[in-house]
Amino acid sequence: MSESKGTGKFFLGAVCGAIAGAIAGVVLAPKSGKETREDIKAASDKAIKEAKETGSKFFKRDKKEEKEAKKSKKAKEEDEE
Repeated sequence: MSESKGTGKFFLGAVCGAIAGAIAGVVLAPKSGKETREDIKAASDKAIKEAKETGSKFFKRDKKEEKEAKKSKKAKEEDEE
């Protein structure tokens, strides 16, 4: 279980790093202000979409693990009876 928490933290760090890199690249690019703002908006929209998808994926995986743990606990209790 702690392994999945470590994976989640690593992934969160990777996403944050990618966002920071995208913003730095856009801000430092030699474009007009309007073009830069459009690029920032597009990058932030993409990051938000990806974050929602990833959050949903982790939430579903967590729910699945929770159900499996309950099944296992119930089976163990039945075996003890």
